[in-house]
Amino acid sequence: MDTVIKGTNLSKWYGNVLGLSEISVNISKGIQGLLGPNGAGKSTFLKILTGQLKPNLGEIRIFDEPVFNNQDLFQRIGYCPEFDAYYREVTGWEFIRFKSGLFGYSKDETDRRALKALEKVGLTDSKDRKITAYSLGMRQRLKFASSIINDSDLLILDEPLRGVDPLWRIRIIKMLKEFEEEGRTIIVSSHILSEIESMTNNVILIHQGKIFAHGDIQEIRDLIGSHPHKISIVCDDSRGLAKKMISDDLLLNIQFLDNEKKVIFETDKRDRFFDKLTSTISNSSIAVSEITSPDDNLQSVFDYLIGR
Repeated sequence: MDTVIKGTNLSKWYGNVLGLSEISVNISKGIQGLLGPNGAGKSTFLKILTGQLKPNLGEIRIFDEPVFNNQDLFQRIGYCPEFDAYYREVTGWEFIRFKSGLFGYSKDETDRRALKALEKVGLTDSKDRKITAYSLGMRQRLKFASSIINDSDLLILDEPLRGVDPLWRIRIIKMLKEFEEEGRTIIVSSHILSEIESMTNNVILIHQGKIFAHGDIQEIRDLIGSHPHKISIVCDDSRGLAKKMISDDLLLNIQFLDNEKKVIFETDKRDRFFDKLTSTISNSSIAVSEITSPDDNLQSVFDYLIGR
């Protein structure tokens, strides 16, 4: 497929702090998830993509054009930043109309595109309220609206679903998939694996300024399934549950806490463990009140990879 974004040996540092370290990546059309824990370098990478930062080393090209100070290129890009940046006393309509006007449209076209963007995110009824009266989710939707005004070929979204309620999460994800079907390129950053998984199978894993993996999300699921997991269970007979689970060579360690009201199992065979756990609980009188898996998240996968 044609490459939309090409980064070659990108490095960025802030004094003694390394933001990116020799990243090389090619991104084609469709939705691309940028995954990594907070502070991994995702926002630095996106700011370089949008021309806000210039790399200390390396080159970034979009649509085979250089990015920095390329005003014509930015006409083809929509950007939703991670953090709010609003004039405090303006309304949602004033803000979105101002953003629409920056693209140089006529007055009528500016108004039409601004209203259309607000309609897409369900803010037309609130457009005359000051942004300071908006909830976090409404402000996020307003930012997203500002990124889709120009029907961009490339949409760059930095944590776009943060603070958005579940209904609008579903609607925004559906919208992004429609954009993908139209042939656009969408870069979405997040530190939540399931969030990206609901949008795309294509991911870039980034941590400590480096790309750890670039490919299908199933590879990430395989990493989660293979690294050691701790599963915490609160029940009325932790010793009895442990005796039933100790067979089949599934466990690496067992720990009892809270006067044996809680048992923590450690396993490197996650799927088999949960299959046996479900069967054991179903076929016994043990009353389980809580099951949690603190290791079933992206941060733990990175910790595991780094420690290997």
